Amino acid sequence: MHRFFVSPDQLEGDKVTITGPAVHHIRDVLRLRPGVSIVVLDNSGWEREAEIVEVGRERVVSRVLSRTLATGEPRTKVSLYQGVLKGSHFELVLQKGTELGIVEFVPLISQRCVIASLDDVNKKGERWRRIVREAAEQSRRGRLPNLQSAMLFSQACERAKRTGGLSLMPWEEEERVNLKLVFGRGEKKSKGRKTPSFPSRPFSISLFIGPEGGFTFEEVILAQRYGIVPITLGPRILRAETAGLVATAAILYELGDLS
Repeated sequence: MHRFFVSPDQLEGDKVTITGPAVHHIRDVLRLRPGVSIVVLDNSGWEREAEIVEVGRERVVSRVLSRTLATGEPRTKVSLYQGVLKGSHFELVLQKGTELGIVEFVPLISQRCVIASLDDVNKKGERWRRIVREAAEQSRRGRLPNLQSAMLFSQACERAKRTGGLSLMPWEEEERVNLKLVFGRGEKKSKGRKTPSFPSRPFSISLFIGPEGGFTFEEVILAQRYGIVPITLGPRILRAETAGLVATAAILYELGDLS
């Protein structure tokens, strides 16, 4: 069944009134007609199966048949602090990251980002939110990932520390600490040095990914002051639009969210 996110004010008892761009998609693209069942979601974690009863030019009205908890949300909440990328690469991260189960995206402005200003990045917000919504509907998510306004690197470090949880930064210069170690048990020694232990089952993870060219050494040092842990993703160098997706998939697998 096709899935559509709606605002809570479009729900009234067992009646759902869909308005806006979704009407065109339902009527003219999908050509759905009265009697067809759809799934509507109000971003609360619940999904409702509903039967279409009216298809008009301005609205689509449906009647709720049943309500169940959505099953597409991971237990581990991954927030992706992604360095802003050139071209459409950031949109790829939004789309595929939503499909994977990322719960929050934070556009990150670091030293090697190629942008004019924060305002130029935030102007893309409407298009980015549409990409996230469409990906969430397609991938059976029960909630829409949050899309935050763009922020500077130092502000993002402060925010990650304030929100708590485990903060990780894949970095090509790190050689000792990997995800196996992060989610392992106790403390281990590597090359004669002690590696700190980590919580075996963190509820939330902030993942910092740099732009093309990665993070500078100074940024990594600053991140460590805020408790952000540099990690390695292995011997191969991943592209900026790939690293966050690979790391998220590995994290969710390690913590059993892909089973």
